[in-house]
This record gives sequence, structure tokens and C-alpha cells, in this order.
Amino acid sequence: MSKKLFIRTYGCQMNDYDSEKMADILAASHNLELTDIEAEADVLLLNTCSIREKAQERVFHQLGRWRPFKERNEEVLIAVGGCVASQEGKVIRQRAPYVDVVFGPQTLHRLPKMLDEAKTKKKLVMDISFPEIEKFDNLPEPRAEGPKAFVSVMEGCSKYCTFCVVPYTRGEEVSRPVDDVLAEISSLASQGVREVNLLGQNVNAYAGDMVDGDTADFALLLHYVAAIEGIDRIRYTTSHPKEFSESLIQAYEDIPELVDHLHLPVQSGSNTVLARMKRGHEIAEYTDKLARLKKIRPNMSFSSDFIIGFPQETDDEFEQTMQLIEQVGFDHSFSFIFSARPGTPAADMSDDVDIAVKKQRLERLQALVNKQTEDLSELMVGTVQRVLVEGESKKNSLQITGRTENNRVVNFAGPSRLGGQFVDVLITEALRNSLRGRMVKRGEE
Repeated sequence: MSKKLFIRTYGCQMNDYDSEKMADILAASHNLELTDIEAEADVLLLNTCSIREKAQERVFHQLGRWRPFKERNEEVLIAVGGCVASQEGKVIRQRAPYVDVVFGPQTLHRLPKMLDEAKTKKKLVMDISFPEIEKFDNLPEPRAEGPKAFVSVMEGCSKYCTFCVVPYTRGEEVSRPVDDVLAEISSLASQGVREVNLLGQNVNAYAGDMVDGDTADFALLLHYVAAIEGIDRIRYTTSHPKEFSESLIQAYEDIPELVDHLHLPVQSGSNTVLARMKRGHEIAEYTDKLARLKKIRPNMSFSSDFIIGFPQETDDEFEQTMQLIEQVGFDHSFSFIFSARPGTPAADMSDDVDIAVKKQRLERLQALVNKQTEDLSELMVGTVQRVLVEGESKKNSLQITGRTENNRVVNFAGPSRLGGQFVDVLITEALRNSLRGRMVKRGEE
């Protein structure tokens, strides 16, 4: 009888990717089968993220909920991985001594050995080192689950923005060799994947080794990925404006597989705030790059990240952010009130913006972005969109669902056998969180 594994994941798409790999690794090494019932798990695994406010407390709250499972059955193993584990390993040892394994984002491939060691020694096993690219060399064969897949192409970040913990929890930028990335994507394509989303903390800083000794930048990698048979749509996240290069802008003219949508975090519309954030770019540079992309792709849409109430943010600086949002017409955003991350330079700055002011600014910003989201959705009504069918609609079994290039969910009538294929859909209605449409013709088989 196979044993059970429960995984709870906090955070970004990189963490989702890592959790999938952990499940694959432990299925191969320990015959662990995933369960969504915590009480029946033999191994409880928490994959953490340091980005959100009170991330550490969220982790300890979850561990506290798991403690009774361990007290009832000492054979149950509890493991904590990800960025909080990397940052707070010693604190976990002190506050949650019942945890068996603590590991960082770069050492997940060592999990089978660490679980065995914890079971044998009956004491905490911790590995939060940064062993460069070793993780990717030790992952199982890629496994497709549907027509879309995430592929991690690089790890870490070397930008050291004053608010961000990533360089401290995931290390400096390290890129996978080109051939390794292409082999993984080719394998996924042979399993029916049609769309890939390339992942990295700062993905456009990619600099992968090639077999001839040269180094490929991100734009060149995109050219190679687009040439893989079966891959018809390419997304990527997350980018840094400073490294959104000339060659990457040109790629939008040369690579039709690149979608007409870009997520490019700006964080603030104020140059003075950007300087305090140590972002390394100014707003004029940012908007110029978006304008050039819009010239190449008139249907291009943009989304971004915003931090609200960064230390010393004035009313005027916030208004500059609002002006940028209106100017660009962002159709989506990830926006959060600033909260200091321990160990970052911003944690030592005077956080002097009143919390009520922060909340009011966030509300205004999100209302504006939501209005722009709705406006763009309305503009899509009457247009024909190329949609990658993902399967049956969650809310209506008589409908199928997929996404447009600009990442809108569309539900429409059609047979489920079209899953994994592209179809042309006439958009007939814009709803709050999705679109409705009517299939006008089938795309590529």
C-alpha cells in the first residue's frame, strides 16, 4: 500500500513549479501518492514564500495545525521548504521543534535523502544551501498535465531591490543550459503541450550556456523554443524593465508564438520611489519600451506589479503611479501594501505612511485597474480570439474553456475532445472574471 503525501504551497508560480517537482521526486523515490486530505498523509510538506506580509507567521500557524498529526503518530514526517525555510531555518528549529526537514528552494532534489535521514536519526535535517544548477540536473523527466506547462529556465535574482528578499532566499541569478531547457520543452511538446510559460525570478536576465561555448540571452532562447514542433504559444514571467533588451523587443516582431501580452513589474510610477527601491530604471525608459512593443503589436496588453505606501511615499508620488496606470492602460495588476521584509534595506527605512492611507491608496489603484480590465474585456466583444482549449468548463459541463492570448478565460459550447487544440472563438459577452463566446471555426489540429 502506497503512502500519502500532502503539499501546501504558498506564493508564486515558481513555488507551484517546485511543488510539482517535489511530488514527482517523492513519487519516484518513496512511492508517495498525493492526497488532498491532511489527516491521512504520511508526509506533510509546506512550500513557503517570503513575499507576502506576515509570511513567517502564516508558516508557523500552519505548522501549529499540523502538530497534532505528529503527536498522534510520530512516524508522520513534516517538511518545510521554499523561501521562508531558506530565510528562517534556525527559527523553525526553535519555534517548531517537531519539524523533521527544512530545505531551501535550491535543494528540493535532495528531499528523498533528507526524509530518510530524518526518519533514521529522529532529529531535524536542514539544508538551505545554494548548490547552483544542481537542482535541475536531478529532477525527474518532465510530465505534461494538459496542453499548458511551466518550465523554469533560471533561478535567483541579482538586482537587490531594497524591498525584496529573493536574492537572499533563492540566491544570485543562475541560468539553466540552453539544451537542458529545450530538452524539457521538447519532451512536454511530445506529450501534447502547446503552450509553455518560461519561469524565472528575473527571466529576461537569462544567460544560458550553449554547446558551442557561447551564451544565449533570453531573446535567443525564445527563438529556439518557438522552433520546437508543437509549441505554438509562449509566455514568460517575471521580467525586470532594466533588462528588457533590444533583442527582446525585436523578438516580438520575429516570433509569432510570443503572446500579445506582457507582465512587466514597475512597482511605482514615481522616479523618486523607484530610486528608493533601487530599481535601476526610470518611468520614461519603462513607457518607451512599452510604446515600442505596442507599435510592433497593436493588440498588446500589459499587466504589472505595484507596491503601495513604500516608505516615505507622498501623495504626489502615488498620484504619479495612478497617472502611469491610466497612461499605459494596464489590464491587470498584482498590487500590495508595503510590508517590510526582515533583512532587506527597506526594513531599515522609516515606514511613515499611515496604514489607513495605504489602504485607501490601494483601493483607488485596484478600482482603476479593475475598470481598465472591464473596459478591455468589453472591447473584445465582437472580436474573434484564438483560444487554446484547456478542457471542460468548471461551471457548465456542456461548455469548454480556454484562454486568449491576453490570458482571458473564455467559456463556450463545444466538445471536450477539442482539449489541447486551438480554436477561433467569437467573443459574445464580457463578464467580471471571464468572457463568453461562440466557436466560429476550429484552429490547428
